[in-house]
Amino acid sequence: MNIDLTGKNALIGGSSKGIGLAIAQRLASSGANVTLMARNKSALIKAVSELDQKKGQIHQFLVVNFSNYGKFSRQIETYFEKNNVDILVNNTQGPNPGKALEKKINDYQTAFDLLFKCAIHTTSLAIPHMKNQRWGRVINVSSITVKEPLNNLVLSNSFRAALVTWAKSLSIDMAEFNITINNVLTGFFDTERLKQLNSSKAVQQGKTLSKINNEIKAIIPMKRFGKVKEYSNLVCFLASELSGYITGINIPIDGGVLKSL
Repeated sequence: MNIDLTGKNALIGGSSKGIGLAIAQRLASSGANVTLMARNKSALIKAVSELDQKKGQIHQFLVVNFSNYGKFSRQIETYFEKNNVDILVNNTQGPNPGKALEKKINDYQTAFDLLFKCAIHTTSLAIPHMKNQRWGRVINVSSITVKEPLNNLVLSNSFRAALVTWAKSLSIDMAEFNITINNVLTGFFDTERLKQLNSSKAVQQGKTLSKINNEIKAIIPMKRFGKVKEYSNLVCFLASELSGYITGINIPIDGGVLKSL
């Protein structure tokens, strides 16, 4: 499938590594001008330098810390004073794992700022240009846990669920402007984030990381972790003209692990 995003401007959160970086690479390879956002400046510099620039593209990066909402909100407002975005991929690092009663109210507030407020504020800044040109794509990187929560990821469960509900509401309002709003529900992918979560679980349970990985793979019908390139292909499709009649939905990409419809 040939996807051409020439002339489109894309802003991608959490894109110095993992899923976010794979998305940036895929959109750039399809011709988009890409702005990467993440905390690690040196990783961003390297990532931008390696993006495809075959179609006269201009790529840039923005050093932000999604965990500091006050500073982030000022930075992203400044960015939109000089830039327009046609394709927005909302993606941040995940909050710390833990169970419901292990977390204090401040933990919930921090996760709310990270997973909910950052995405809403960024989207609200991107939408006016999309409405003016009557075209836009907003794609939220979410998790399968919004459908089937994991009890040791209570912060992620709670606020990712809030975001996808908000996105559904927004999608109804934006449909007449040819702006689509969709959520990708992420399963178990071979990323640094998954390694961190599984390493923590291994310590808690007194098992090896390999043992934990194998236990998880056993419950995935495809018996493996996802590849970030597979993920980026889905996002690239959702960012293109080809997905123009798809909006307001949650798309699992999980190797079949979700049991719910």
